[in-house]
Amino acid sequence: MLRQRPTSPARFIEGRTIDAVPEDERHGRPRDLFALWFAANISPLTLVSGTLAPVVFGLGLWPGIAAVLLGNLAGGFLMALHAAQGPRLGVPQLIQSRGQFGSHGALLVTVLVVFMYAGWFASNLVIAGQALHQVVPALSVPAWLVVCAAAGLVVATVGHDLIHRVGRWATVLALLLLALSAVRVLTAPDVLQRAAGNNDFSLTGFVGMAATGVLLQIAYAPYVSDYTRYMPSDTAGRRATLWCTYWGCVLGSALPMLLGVVMGLAVADDTISGLAAVLGSTLSAVVLFGFAAVVVHINSMNLYGTALCLVTAVQTFRHRWLPGRAIRALLVAAPLAAGLTMALAFQDSFLASYTDFLSVLQYVLIPWTAINLVDFYLVRRGTYDVASFFAPAGGVYGRFRTPALLVYAASFALQIPFMHTSAYTGPVAHALGGTDLAWAVGLTSAAAGYWAAARLGARRRPDGAPAAPAVTADPRSTP
Repeated sequence: MLRQRPTSPARFIEGRTIDAVPEDERHGRPRDLFALWFAANISPLTLVSGTLAPVVFGLGLWPGIAAVLLGNLAGGFLMALHAAQGPRLGVPQLIQSRGQFGSHGALLVTVLVVFMYAGWFASNLVIAGQALHQVVPALSVPAWLVVCAAAGLVVATVGHDLIHRVGRWATVLALLLLALSAVRVLTAPDVLQRAAGNNDFSLTGFVGMAATGVLLQIAYAPYVSDYTRYMPSDTAGRRATLWCTYWGCVLGSALPMLLGVVMGLAVADDTISGLAAVLGSTLSAVVLFGFAAVVVHINSMNLYGTALCLVTAVQTFRHRWLPGRAIRALLVAAPLAAGLTMALAFQDSFLASYTDFLSVLQYVLIPWTAINLVDFYLVRRGTYDVASFFAPAGGVYGRFRTPALLVYAASFALQIPFMHTSAYTGPVAHALGGTDLAWAVGLTSAAAGYWAAARLGARRRPDGAPAAPAVTADPRSTP
């Protein structure tokens, strides 16, 4: 049995890390998830992501709007499907991934996600720092990066409940800022005229922008259930957690991205610098300050998730190790330096670096999310042995689950001919004029491959059970 550290609800700083949350400590409502994910997306970075439609992919107004909506609506559903895993099992997302890949096999995705967190942290810092420097040029961009990073560190150190609270406050602020910006843009005839005059379309650009929307949603998949694992399993049903997460994340991403499409078409300069020309100096300053404040919320989530990943990695080899508040606080602080270093290094070439970052993320995350969802919903149907997630040698799941690892590797390899980045273009992508379909190939091949492997394994077993052992366990139990 794992050693459990005592947790007092009266303590302000969260005491748990990756250990399963018992039912008597569960709290929260599914509707809280809307605010959490809505606020996580209303930021200057999401606004800039919308400008990729005209600036990088060469799309006009209506094609850009259609691509943004399609990508977010489709990707959001895949992302939100992970939300139900938290109340059901009470563990972080990547701990649950041990059920598909094994305790050591899951390390691959865990390490990749650590780099993902660092990339998101750096990307948000760069945009927030540049935005605040526009308002208060007396402080340099690097100085603002440090200020924003420190604020996110405080929230992440306190932990889960404060992140939810900040999300609720940030949602109110973000809605107000977004409404003010939208009203100003929509009532500025010169802005709309410049934007509406461009309806350029290319299939390559449309697919690329839609894929960006898909990826922005799926990028949250490795930590969706980190924020639902404290919810009561008897009140946080699958539908409620799914739809509250879905609409919070989709609306939070799509609305600022749509504004970004308009801004990208109407502003000759970069979006952050040109915001004052559209909104006016006073409103622009208010909006930039507000959006930068919202960045604190998502960056606290990035730091918090990184800490959970680091605990997961160490616990793989020291299965009785479950640190308390002090160690978690140190682990939250550890990745801040890496993210800050990345932000300082890439601040001058941000847009090109950000676009390639999104491409690499989709290649490694989409096969994982397909395997995870197929296993949870179709193969095991939510039934796992939670204690085995923490057991020596992976318990009933073992150290390595060969079917999932082979399917993941094969799906990644199948994507290579379809990839398109600044450093490499696969032969199929080249033949298609630069259209990147790797994400679709990775999603379908991983889902179909893992389902087929599970069915084949079930037929080989005399009792017809799935290839990976599914042990019935009370999801409310703690290891």
